[in-house]
Parts: sequence; structure tokens; C-alpha cells
Amino acid sequence: MSDSKKRVDFYFGKFGKLIPLLTAAVIIVWAAVSQSNVNGYVVAFFMALIVGVIFAKDDKAYGDAIVYGLGKPIFGVVALAVILAAVSGKLISASGVVQTVAAYVVAAGFTGKFFVAATFIMTCLLAFATGTSVGTYFVVIPILFPVGVMAGASPEFMIGAIVSGAAFGDNLGPISDTTIASSTTQHADLGTVVRTRTRYSIPAAVAALVLFLIFTRTVSNDDLDLVSISETDVNPVSLVMLVVPIVIIVLCLMRKHLIAALSCGILAGIVAGLVTGIYSVSDLLSFPGGFTVNGLIIDSITGTMGTVAMLIAVFGLLGVMECSGLFEDVGHLLNRFAKGKRSTEATIVISTGLLSMITGVIAVAIVALGDLVNDIGEKAGVDRYRRANLLDCTGCTFCFLAPWTVHCVIPAQLSAQFGEAFAVAPASVPFVNYYSISMLFILIFAIVTGYGTGKIEKKS
Repeated sequence: MSDSKKRVDFYFGKFGKLIPLLTAAVIIVWAAVSQSNVNGYVVAFFMALIVGVIFAKDDKAYGDAIVYGLGKPIFGVVALAVILAAVSGKLISASGVVQTVAAYVVAAGFTGKFFVAATFIMTCLLAFATGTSVGTYFVVIPILFPVGVMAGASPEFMIGAIVSGAAFGDNLGPISDTTIASSTTQHADLGTVVRTRTRYSIPAAVAALVLFLIFTRTVSNDDLDLVSISETDVNPVSLVMLVVPIVIIVLCLMRKHLIAALSCGILAGIVAGLVTGIYSVSDLLSFPGGFTVNGLIIDSITGTMGTVAMLIAVFGLLGVMECSGLFEDVGHLLNRFAKGKRSTEATIVISTGLLSMITGVIAVAIVALGDLVNDIGEKAGVDRYRRANLLDCTGCTFCFLAPWTVHCVIPAQLSAQFGEAFAVAPASVPFVNYYSISMLFILIFAIVTGYGTGKIEKKS
């Protein structure tokens, strides 16, 4: 199939094109209420694709639309990154470094809600510097998440702190794809966009930090049925495995591709583990015969198949929705409500919020609505920097709060690799993402009062 889109028409008109999405929504709610793991969301999106073909007028065009969605570069990047991150995370967790660091943290008294707050701040800084929220999960969760749980923090709040910090970095980072997309679609100077965005992101971050310090739930090892950290768990040699996240972070800061950074981190971890004797070759990979493969590497890869399967279905459905014209329908429908300045700003937030939740990719929603937001914003007198900030802040609110997106599913999948006691359900993540929750209230306040529309010195 060529890279160009082919129109997909459905029986029952505009309602017909909503049927796959509604199918996914019903099963997602069922899975969320049942506290399902990632597999519940896998079923939801595959059933959406299966049901959708019944209502498509042209099954060939429908199939081509699925392939079109899978052909998006971001799909390959995220799917491969999930697999590589699982390998790098297992290299870290199986080495004993987590228990060692946790023992030092507990000995220093840096436990519970204070460790959660520190995790949020560190994640904010890393995500801001690297410009990637998904990449931040792969670096931070294998180390800080299990350490924080062992130091007495509830698994949900540790994940909430990490996702919140990633949302902050995605929202404000000057090299974030969302920042670039929001500024370029509104023809706004990038530097001024970042400067004016602090009016929204900094208050949201401060509010999130306070909420984590107040509401973080602490637990004991008995509550989680975990083995207490003892002196025998402390192995200073295992600290050498911190080379894995260090290499990944350094390469991300050097603007290297996420896949390259993760791959180099894995290679550095393998070398460090073999040289120090933490791992043997058979620990990493072995072929014992009988058509079997054993070892840390293959176990890590196969353990991600549920998440990868979900991504296949999600991006396939994304292709169907895009080729059906659903995105344009949402934009044009909400365009009818853009009468004055405030109603136009509300329209920008609602339309961007809906599309970011539907697509699960903020930059896609921003680009899809960019021209429409430009037009209605100019007519209503909404400043280009205000429009860019509303687009990005909305995306980093609603997309991060939708339990079927990568911002809930990937953290949940990464938490589960440490065992059932550590596992966090995707549906639980939005309730502890205090940054996005705080940003939601700031957006409402900004629209009602006009907050954030102060004087802007530089315009392009």
C-alpha cells in the first residue's frame, strides 16, 4: 500500500465510523472496573478492529487503513522501545542493584512520600532535558520505581510521580515533539512558547509536588508481601549496573535516537555484568536443547508481547479512524461552538482533548487540528502563543489521563515486571497523575479568567 490515505466509508454514516471506537470503549471500561492488566486492553482494541470490518463498506479499504496506521514511524519506535526497555530493565532488576540502592535509601531515612516527591522532581528534570516522556519511563521506572516501593511508597503513587514528571517534561521541554508541533502549527516562536508556557506548567508542577507530599500512601513490606531488605541483599558490586540508565540518559541528552540509546544501554549492561561476574553467559542466553531458549534476554522479550500486541491494535485502529475522516468530523463539529474568545479557547481545549485521548498520541492530535485552531483562533483574536499553549497543555492533560494510552499502559507493564505485588493497573494511573490533574484545573481557570494571556514581548 502506498503512504497516501484511502477513504474508509461505513454503513450508518457518521455513527458507523464510531462503532469500532465505541466497542473499544465498552471493553476498556469493563477491563478497568475489573482491574485488568494490559491483556484486557489488548482484547478491547483487537475486538474494535474485528467489529469494525462488519460495518465497513469496502473491506479492502478497511484493511489498507489498518496497514496505514501500522506504517506510522512512531509505532515502530514505541513497539521496539518497549522490547528493548524490558531487556535493559531486566538487566538492572535481576542484578541486585535495586535492593542495594533501596537499602541505602532506607538507611538514610529518605523514604515514603519524600522519596515519591524526589522521584517526581528528578523525572521532571530528565523529561525536560530529553524531551521524551515515553523514553523517560524506560529509564526511570526500572530503578526508582522498585526502590521507592521498597522504601515504603505505594506502587501507584510511585508510578503517578513518574508519569507526572514525564508529562511535565513533555509539556514544557523545548525539544519535545508536542512543544515543536504546537509552536510550528500556530506559527509561534519556539523560545517564546516555552517561556510563556511556564505560566501553566510551573504552577501545575508545584501543585503536583504538594499533592504528592500530602496524599502519598505509604505501605510496609508486610502489606505488599515483599521480602524485607536485609544486609545480605546489599551488594555494592551490583551498582556497576547503573551504567545501563547512565548510558541511556547521556545518549538521550546528546539527542541520539531512543532506540540507539536503549541498545547501547543494553550492550553496556551486558559487558558490565559479564566482566564483574554478576551474570554468566548462560544467565543471559542459553540453548539447552529440546527446541527451547532460556535466559534473561528471551524472557524479557516474550514478556512484552501483550503490550506490543496492544500497540498493534491501537495503531491499526488509529489508521481506521484517520482514514474514515473522524478527526475532521470532531474538529468541524466543535468549530460550530467557537463564537467568541472564551468559547473559542474552550473549543480548542475540548477538541484537542478528545483527539489526544482517541489517538493516544498528542502530536498527532495537535497536527490534525493545527489548521483549524489557527483559523478559529485568528478570527476570535486568540494570540498564537495562547493557542500553542492551550494545544500542548490540553494534550498533556487528557492523553496522560486516558488509561488506554502509552502513558498508562507502558508504566503499568513496566511495573508488573517486578512481580504481582508491584503491579499497577493501567486504570489506576490517571488517579495519581497529579500533574495532569492539576493542569486540568489550570486550563479551566485560564479559560474562565483569561489567566496566562499577559503581555508577550516577542512575536514572530
